[in-house]
Amino acid sequence: MIYADFYFTQYKNSYKVKVRNLESLHVKQIQEIESFVKQRNGLFDFSTYTFVIQKRLDFESFVKLIKSLHIQANIEEEFLEIKKAHRIGFGKYKGLAYNELPDSYMIWLKSSYKGSERKYIEEELQKRKL
Repeated sequence: MIYADFYFTQYKNSYKVKVRNLESLHVKQIQEIESFVKQRNGLFDFSTYTFVIQKRLDFESFVKLIKSLHIQANIEEEFLEIKKAHRIGFGKYKGLAYNELPDSYMIWLKSSYKGSERKYIEEELQKRKL
């Protein structure tokens, strides 16, 4: 029997699990996973092979839970890549990250600001498609 391949990602108040080999699993295995998610009021997205459950749970606790329920799975932890946010160093929004600034201010910066932080402004404008 093929084991489910779970890739666990922990967030602040929830966790997400990607089932990498969902299409290779037997119907009974998929039903077990669906039941697990449903009992915890989670959401299963079959288009991305992921489920999300709104509960704080660390990786070790998740592994213990899956084992206690006799769900056969290989489980790995994926870590979020956290990028340091660049913060604006001037003006009325000084100290805020560029991704927290209102669109109207970003548009104003686009036409008015020519200083050393211009590259961060350009990056944020591209992300927002402004």
